[in-house]
Amino acid sequence: MSNNIKAAILGYGNLGRGVEFAIKQNPDIELVGFFTRRDPSSLVTNSPEVPVYSSDKLIEMKDSIDVLIICGGSATDLPVQSPKYAEHFNIVDSFDNHAHIPEHFTNCDAAALKGGKVAFISGGWDPGMFSLQRLLGNCILPDGCDYTFWGKGVSQGHSDAVRRIEGVLDARQYTIPVDTALEKVRSGENPQLTTREKHTRECFVVAAPDANLAKIENEIKTMPNYFADYDTTVHFISAEEMKRDHSSLPHGGFVMRSGVTGVNGETKQMIEYSLKLGSNPEFTSSVLVCCARAVYRMSKAGMTGAKTIFDVPPAYLSAKSGEELRKTLL
Repeated sequence: MSNNIKAAILGYGNLGRGVEFAIKQNPDIELVGFFTRRDPSSLVTNSPEVPVYSSDKLIEMKDSIDVLIICGGSATDLPVQSPKYAEHFNIVDSFDNHAHIPEHFTNCDAAALKGGKVAFISGGWDPGMFSLQRLLGNCILPDGCDYTFWGKGVSQGHSDAVRRIEGVLDARQYTIPVDTALEKVRSGENPQLTTREKHTRECFVVAAPDANLAKIENEIKTMPNYFADYDTTVHFISAEEMKRDHSSLPHGGFVMRSGVTGVNGETKQMIEYSLKLGSNPEFTSSVLVCCARAVYRMSKAGMTGAKTIFDVPPAYLSAKSGEELRKTLL
């Protein structure tokens, strides 16, 4: 019997495929199954040696899974799936609707505490790695201002939210920083910026032949928590154009903390952390997999309930021993 951490994937879209590849790069984690709402026989994965099951079979297999990585969308999947399965499994999800994270945490916490499990929510790069950088910046420079810029890149959560609109066959949503706002922050001006002043959003949509385009555009631009607070442009394109021009899923961004130290706050200090991602889902998946390792270790240590990146001892994320970390990275 292998001593590896036994992980399972629920959902096999871009994120699920990314998790599949990320697990292959982590020899201490073993993929033991895919679970899908589709007909299992119709699902072709890149790991033919790993069985595919109906999601209906998931709970009855809970004793053979150490961590369940839930790869659904934040709009409608994760708010239901994560609390449902957190009672029965140690879970990891990538819930990225910032406005509803407190509510999602509460729901998952109740379920995980009931089942004696660990539910890690909102893993990825934002929320996730960017969240951690914001926390560190606030700790180091208490007298200062936070700034986060995303893009230019494809947001998985926002694209998924657009695809859920009636009449939409496919969609990509690009988040684009406003250059003038970015430069004001870097210059140390500490500007007060509204949501609309920091980013614009651009959507490329493939609509059904009989769809009401004006209605779709209005639903996108008025969607609370996703688009209502931004200047948003919507382009309707063909499926061929989508495949040709928008198949890759790049992203990235910047977290900045501009602050002051010293006598009378006369010394300016700037922290800047950036990501340049060739594939948003593959990078997010890589974060989820190391968080799955941490969840397993937290569970073994007797912890229960919902957790975020703020609650994870950094060493729990690494496959290296404490001795190796101190020798090579400290």
